[in-house]
Amino acid sequence: MNGAVVTVVVITYNDAEHVTEAVTSALAQGDAVGEVVVVDDASTDGTTRLLEQLAADNPRVRVIRRETNSGGCGTPRNDGIDAARCPWLVFLDSDDVLPPNGVDALLDVALRHDADVAAGLCVRRELPSGREIAWQEELFTAESVHDGVAGRPQTLWDTLSVNKIYRRDFLLSRRIRFPDGAAHYEDFVFTARVYAARPRLAVSPERVYVWHVRYGTGEASISLRRDRIQNWQDRVSAHQQVLEIMRESGDQDLLMAAQTKFLEFDLAVYLGELPQRTPEYQDAWWRISRGHIRAFEAEAVRRATPAARWRTAVLLGRERQAAKLRRLAELAATPPRLAPPYAGAAQRPLWDETGSAPEGADEIVLDGLCDAPLVQLPFFVAADVRAGRRLLLDLRLPDLYGRIADAGPERAIVELRHRVTGTAHRYEAVWEAEQGEQGWRAVVAADAAVLCERRTITTWDAWVTLTFRDGESVARPLRAGSGLGRQVRVGRRGRVLLLQPYATSSGGLAVRVADGLVGMRTVLTGRLARRVRR
Repeated sequence: MNGAVVTVVVITYNDAEHVTEAVTSALAQGDAVGEVVVVDDASTDGTTRLLEQLAADNPRVRVIRRETNSGGCGTPRNDGIDAARCPWLVFLDSDDVLPPNGVDALLDVALRHDADVAAGLCVRRELPSGREIAWQEELFTAESVHDGVAGRPQTLWDTLSVNKIYRRDFLLSRRIRFPDGAAHYEDFVFTARVYAARPRLAVSPERVYVWHVRYGTGEASISLRRDRIQNWQDRVSAHQQVLEIMRESGDQDLLMAAQTKFLEFDLAVYLGELPQRTPEYQDAWWRISRGHIRAFEAEAVRRATPAARWRTAVLLGRERQAAKLRRLAELAATPPRLAPPYAGAAQRPLWDETGSAPEGADEIVLDGLCDAPLVQLPFFVAADVRAGRRLLLDLRLPDLYGRIADAGPERAIVELRHRVTGTAHRYEAVWEAEQGEQGWRAVVAADAAVLCERRTITTWDAWVTLTFRDGESVARPLRAGSGLGRQVRVGRRGRVLLLQPYATSSGGLAVRVADGLVGMRTVLTGRLARRVRR
């Protein structure tokens, strides 16, 4: 193939709207891509006709059409592995794209280090806003190579199959395949099989995959259906398979790392949203989660961060009704927040107030809180909002078992960050101790007009950086307090502004801003759309 050594396997099902863009992004990778194998999982819309035209127009495109739908993503990817003619494989979903030079970046680092597998940075692009969030960015800060992943157990946090290039012979010789059929979270199982096979793994900091997350476009992807309890059951079932793979590999450290990762990440993602769910969902979630983590090794729990250990202790030691779900959800935020009341004492901090724990239940000690570095402490800054021509943020910083007082808070720098572009407006204030209270207060004022962009609605996320007596700084998202809701205000030169301070799903403070005309059109359009739907 004259240097064309990569097969890009694209899987699709009833995705006529996006598949052409995906295939085009694969063909645009350049000469290294010898073929694009598109596996059509028995589509019933116009996908098949589009693929036939793409194949007719470009000899590098081959189409494999399944006669029956597999019900999942694993079987068509396996078909692509079997059909590939090139020595290297890359996977692509039909509603995502490969960025320019993504394949070259992966292939270059794999060849340079004689690797079996190479991984690069994936970004989640939220549509229609275009906001991009890097996936597990801390794993892709520099080029590196590893003989197996045991020496870099944090690799297990990267459960994606699509941000990697694979030597096809490596997959075939180890019989590494995706779960067949209607298995969900098949990436978890596939990547566990890859890691357990001890590959020589190269890592690139380059951007190699764009994962599209589409909101408000009908049926959500599997990873976004977290409001369905079956989604959590599927995720737990996939993780149980991951743990079995690690046990069979004989690598105890990988087994521990897989359990710790679940406590740190998977559990926290769903726990943060649990107060929004129905009581029936909450009860089922609690039961499924308890049953799963009760089998974890004690050492895996000890290796977790303090907040993850405390969440685990509450889940195992309290019934759902007595767990104070909203407080527990805040402890699952990123970074974690521990809201009052602060029970026990500085030497022995407790989850429950004395005498409030269920009869016969053991005390839950917040172990490690007294020794944890300042950056790991679950403290927070809450902001009450008052809106006029200026946006006033009344900041309150509660003490945490004396740890904040010992550190000595001095200044607060508030940033309002544009959610898409990252542009920031900064405001500074000095902390003052509140009389008769164990905490501090500061007030900042922002000109609401500078946050407004004409003919559009902008969203700003609020962050605060605290500086302490010894010069240490810690950044935190501001926690939403009072004063939320849609408000109309008059800005400079009589300009009408629509402001909406609100709490994000994790309890952080954000502000939507629009000029009066755009705000009015948006509100009226939304009302009309709701009437049409009714």
